[in-house]
Amino acid sequence: MSGLRKMFDLVTSDTVNLGLGEPDFQPPKEAIEAVEEAMRLGFNKYGPTNGIPALREDISNRLKVYWKDVAPENVIVTSSGSEALFSGFLTFMDHGQKALVPDPGFVLYRPHSDLTGGGYLNYDLSIDNEFRPDPDAMEKLIDDTCKVLVVNSPSNPTGGMVTRQDRDDIVDVAREHDLIIISDEVYDTMVYTGNTHYSFLGAYEKTMMVNSFSKIFAMTGWRIGYLAAPLDMVQKIGLAHYHMVACPSTPAQYGALAALRKSGSFLTDMVAEFEKRRDIIHERINEIPGFRAMLPRGTFYSFPSYELFGNDGRVRSQDLAMELARNGLICSPGTTFGENGEYHLRFSFVNSRENIEKGMDILQDVAGKFRKSA
Repeated sequence: MSGLRKMFDLVTSDTVNLGLGEPDFQPPKEAIEAVEEAMRLGFNKYGPTNGIPALREDISNRLKVYWKDVAPENVIVTSSGSEALFSGFLTFMDHGQKALVPDPGFVLYRPHSDLTGGGYLNYDLSIDNEFRPDPDAMEKLIDDTCKVLVVNSPSNPTGGMVTRQDRDDIVDVAREHDLIIISDEVYDTMVYTGNTHYSFLGAYEKTMMVNSFSKIFAMTGWRIGYLAAPLDMVQKIGLAHYHMVACPSTPAQYGALAALRKSGSFLTDMVAEFEKRRDIIHERINEIPGFRAMLPRGTFYSFPSYELFGNDGRVRSQDLAMELARNGLICSPGTTFGENGEYHLRFSFVNSRENIEKGMDILQDVAGKFRKSA
């Protein structure tokens, strides 16, 4: 965290922040009103460990598009998607066991693996393959210590997505080696025109899906997520969940329930705006010599690679991110997300179109200075 902390210490009122992984929208007004009402009505006490029944039922209905047999009993409401992830790691991994995790990948996969007393093995994602996993390469990493396979589509930080064939091939690998799939699908409905999300839920009998309300309803600070899995898995995960949090926030659950039921076009309108911003940032990045960006299929991240050189050779992502911060643009260095993130930057296009243009002007200017000095 130290490198990132130094970078954020450079933030001023004029800084363009494209580093945050959260929407710049406020939650639906219906959700806010529902939380207020729940508090006034006295729903401020402990609730059921696995979540209030109405929310679990509505979540299961939402998930039937992926798994037709899903029921409320297959769902646990959690204190964020992060808690759902960690509950899964604690349940299914033990000392000396390993998880296969994407590199680059979300920042919690590796620490969660380590915190179980186990560890991890990285499987590579590359811009040359649109950041899609290679099931054959993945299988070559598997040994007797592997217990869990982590997949993330749509992907943070890359914006990549698996195809139906990718999904089916990965399921074949997991079934052949008796692995548990933890599928992070937090961005399942943040998918852009021409793309389709293929869930692992319902495609494999040993899948735990992780999801959240943080991104789709812009309620990151409310810390409400959920998981879904076959009943035998849910019963085991529920033990870890209980011992960590006892139960998720009761008022926030009523807010999430109202968001599901009453928010109308909130999500589709937000995704439509993000798609416009995506197109802007994608075009601007690819206009900069030395930069190469894949058009994000989903999420609100662009993860371009670059070739820039300084006096000491090729500029590392941490150094480039720090130089950008000094010039008024915050982004995330690619190594935040794993070794394969080197020579990449992550930009979150969760800022105004005007600020995205301003940020890209800064990126273009800083990149030009490196080219001149090389």
